[in-house]
Amino acid sequence: MEAVSGFDQAVARARALADTGTRQVLGIVGAPGAGKSTLASALADAVDAVVVPMDGFHLAQRELERLGRADRKGAPDTFDASGFVALLRRLQTADAPVTYAPEFRREIEEPIAGAIAVPRDAPLVIVEGNYLLVDEPPWDQVPRLLDECWFVELDEHVRLDRLIARHEAHGRTPEQARAFAEGSDQANAALIAGTRERADWVIRLTD
Repeated sequence: MEAVSGFDQAVARARALADTGTRQVLGIVGAPGAGKSTLASALADAVDAVVVPMDGFHLAQRELERLGRADRKGAPDTFDASGFVALLRRLQTADAPVTYAPEFRREIEEPIAGAIAVPRDAPLVIVEGNYLLVDEPPWDQVPRLLDECWFVELDEHVRLDRLIARHEAHGRTPEQARAFAEGSDQANAALIAGTRERADWVIRLTD
């Protein structure tokens, strides 16, 4: 495992993956608020890549409420993990002219099916999410479907501040935002931190 301190190094490695001549799937994992989505988007802008967030496999709010898991939204068992694994297999083989992936829309707090188109000739697919390296089934099938997986980390105080601000921006009161960030989100962050050693590279972002 190698630490990557600069964005230019990350771009160079992503470009090398995109230039292999065969479809490559790059995973980017990290705790909530660590900057996974920002990094994935920046890499996609710099190289020929399509971003597929794991968040598209959030269970619908109605189903979370039925299961009694709505207050833990974002925990591993609040996703359709098996569906995510199935999509990764399709992305690896690239058999269809276009593979469609779901997208999570924060403005409505719901996933939308078929929102992301991944054409067969896309050389690099960047998959970003929290649980790409978790060793419990069915998440444990994910690493073998990735060509590389990078772990993103950020100063803990900065990460929490960003996470709280994000929750507030999506309708929570400051008190609710802090409680969620320091409660359910923090439990998830601890689980994710335990997967760091399984990553191929560690990318340390700055604020």
